[in-house]
Amino acid sequence: MLVIGAKGFAKEVLEILIQLGEVENIAFYDDVSLDTPKLLYEKFPILKNRGEAEHYFKTVDSRFTLGIGNPVLRKRFFDLFQTLGGEIVSLISTKASIGYFNTNIKEGCNVMTGTVITNDVSISKGCLINLNCTIGHDSIIGEFVEMSPGVHVSGNCIIGSFSNIGTNATILPKISIGKNVVVAAGAVVTKNIPDNCMVAGIPAVIKKELTPLDF
Repeated sequence: MLVIGAKGFAKEVLEILIQLGEVENIAFYDDVSLDTPKLLYEKFPILKNRGEAEHYFKTVDSRFTLGIGNPVLRKRFFDLFQTLGGEIVSLISTKASIGYFNTNIKEGCNVMTGTVITNDVSISKGCLINLNCTIGHDSIIGEFVEMSPGVHVSGNCIIGSFSNIGTNATILPKISIGKNVVVAAGAVVTKNIPDNCMVAGIPAVIKKELTPLDF
């Protein structure tokens, strides 16, 4: 499997692959960093350009997963590597707890160690649910949402696509958060939040407006 990215979060994705027993033909992709070695941990190849990625998909393994954060970047790489012939897959830690009833996790998601997702939860494509997050019953998570470690989403919540929820933030029950929203680390969201803004504080309040996304 090809992991998009070769630093930071990609190393945590590697750990999930090991948990899942996916130990053959792991490679990474980084065409940006100038200081990356040829091999990560002196074992796993790091591909440097799109041509190498296409060749990998054709000759080794067509699957890829996202090893980067940032909702917009995840969307771009999600689309790009499918055009190169890749097949996006979700990776879910064996040490995450996923509800048995009516919980649906779409393609291209990363669900990391220690996360608890209960019943009747919908997680759309491309999401990153980081270490030790919780998502309560009857919640809906939009596309390419990023939850940093320790986020707690209570029951009956809605989080719009491309939103980024900071470390240890808490979303109280029955709250709706719009699209392209940044919730600062440690914030407690007690009321609905509109699209395209950044909120912070306890309780969270709007600190600035954000430029709407063009997709």
